[in-house]
Amino acid sequence: MNKHLVGLKQMAAGKIPNAPVGQLLGFKVAEAEEGRVVIELATSERHYNPMGTLHGGILGDIADAAMGYAFASTLADDELFTTVEIKLNFLKPIWQAKLRAVGQLIKKGNTTGLLECHIYDEKESLVAHSTSTCLIIKGSEDGKRERLA
Repeated sequence: MNKHLVGLKQMAAGKIPNAPVGQLLGFKVAEAEEGRVVIELATSERHYNPMGTLHGGILGDIADAAMGYAFASTLADDELFTTVEIKLNFLKPIWQAKLRAVGQLIKKGNTTGLLECHIYDEKESLVAHSTSTCLIIKGSEDGKRERLA
């Protein structure tokens, strides 16, 4: 099991805190396994746009986190990644809801990965669908990206 997956499992178990963006927005890792991560978020008025519904960027954040974490769970200890493309389809408006973003690896190559995310509300109704392409970055021994010039 790579160090990324170990950390995700610890987050899901509440042994270590979620990433700063998760703490800011209020989402958490609920499940983690190789190639699949579930993020949960209970929405509230603090997540609303001026129209009084959930801001689309919040859906983008939890989809990006679920897919990014799912990809990280498949990487070697000396690898990092960056998202190079993300697409998100909004399927219905959301107000207050408990959302589950299920990020899953579709295909991983030597340098890139393709992922998808389904976001459901508490009634298991599909709220949004997202896809993402991620680029693998080789790191140094300490796990940090090597500086490019």
